[in-house]
Amino acid sequence: MSEPITLNVGGKLYTTSLSTLTSFPDSMLGAMFSGKIPTKKDSQGNCFIDRDGKIFRYILNFLRTSHLDLPEDFQEMGLLRREVDFYQIQPLIEALQEKEVELSKAEKNAMLNITLDQKTQTVHFTVREAPQIYSLSSSNMQVFSARIFSTSCLFLKLLGSKLYYCFNGNLSSISSYLQDPNHLTLDWVASVEGLPEEEYTRQNLKRLWVVPDNKQINSFQVFVEEVLKIAMSDGFCIDSAHPHTSDFMNNKIIRLIRYK
Repeated sequence: MSEPITLNVGGKLYTTSLSTLTSFPDSMLGAMFSGKIPTKKDSQGNCFIDRDGKIFRYILNFLRTSHLDLPEDFQEMGLLRREVDFYQIQPLIEALQEKEVELSKAEKNAMLNITLDQKTQTVHFTVREAPQIYSLSSSNMQVFSARIFSTSCLFLKLLGSKLYYCFNGNLSSISSYLQDPNHLTLDWVASVEGLPEEEYTRQNLKRLWVVPDNKQINSFQVFVEEVLKIAMSDGFCIDSAHPHTSDFMNNKIIRLIRYK
């Protein structure tokens, strides 16, 4: 065993050996600790890596054992995937791919239920017509709400990779709004003609987008079409028994099922 090395990964300290860190020479860690890539030091002299410290435990354990061991209730697969991609440990990349396939197969049958609601809200805003000249205006805005439940945690993560909120000039994945692995609530508005961009931020109004198509969802019809497209690509189909046809056509309830 070589001399111990202490790493500071995103503020979390780990102690291991040089032989462990260089066990895969072609990886990012292998390059860093073989001298091919310069390493940074923190104020205590520890090697510093500006990555997620919590997730690094799974990376380090793989270097030690060549096994990817995750807890049964592990909910950060997307973050782990990004960290694994950064460290470029090829056997770990392959192990993660196998784990994701295993989890997908384990889900087997799944159900997706979405309840939709829509209302009209009046918004008041000021319009700058000229320097020092402002006028008060108002307009009706369509406000949408979707309550989503799925027995498939992986499907909700897939949905989160496709749908994004637009707020304060930035796009953010809806994944961060997951209430728990099986429930997601979305609230957004349609664009209003004449409403200044800064008013959406001031009044805390989020809009919804589909990426990478960069399509804004301004109606329930578009929302339903996009969700159906994503769900059917993941093996879901429309439940022939529920909901009632009139509810589905009126965009009140969407229920889909998947058999594997």
